Amino acid sequence: MNTPLIKVIIPAVNEEASIAKVIAEIPKHISEVIVVNNGSTDQTKKVAQKEGATVLDEPQRGYGNACLRGLRYLAAFDTPPDIVVFLDGDYSDYPEEMPKLIAPIINDHIDLVIGARKPELQEKGSMTIPQRFGNWLATTLMRWFFNAQFTDLGPFRAIKYDKLVSLKMQDQTYGWTVEMQLKALKQNLTYTEIPVRYKNRIGTSKVSGTLKGAILAGVKILSWIFKYSFK
Repeated sequence: MNTPLIKVIIPAVNEEASIAKVIAEIPKHISEVIVVNNGSTDQTKKVAQKEGATVLDEPQRGYGNACLRGLRYLAAFDTPPDIVVFLDGDYSDYPEEMPKLIAPIINDHIDLVIGARKPELQEKGSMTIPQRFGNWLATTLMRWFFNAQFTDLGPFRAIKYDKLVSLKMQDQTYGWTVEMQLKALKQNLTYTEIPVRYKNRIGTSKVSGTLKGAILAGVKILSWIFKYSFK
């Protein structure tokens, strides 16, 4: 894959304090940075536009809804990207590590690369107890049912665009990441994990920052796993 066309999708809800930092640290060779403004009530859209990002509006809240809006945008191009990178807008990831995720796709023809938030690379307090437990439970079940080698459901990830389209993603809320990984297993896509650093986010998480969000996320993740386990 020579000089691939790479685009980044960043779902964002009320990330005016962090989104400029995220965009600024994305490597300059990325073809387009797409921020999906997912019903923000602050200045997220204005700040992202000022930083040079393409901003799409998706008023229907939900991480999956925002990602799906980004995919509809990409589908309208005559020349599709080769690789799509998903990145959170809260500045918990390190955007400058993006080349590490892209390299296995370019050099080794891997289909899907997950940025794995290894404990030794995490800033203290950056992952809540529900997040840690949810990751452990989901990846353990995937190992039992599918012999998968995943250790994380990290949102920082890169995937070949044609493979992403083939997955026919549909989850509208919290199950987007696990849906992608489960469907990749079902379709026998090649995958790997790359250890990435992880720091405390700016602002409050819309999922793990509330008990309701953590419970709903857990239910959605488990429902996807059991759905595919008995197909």
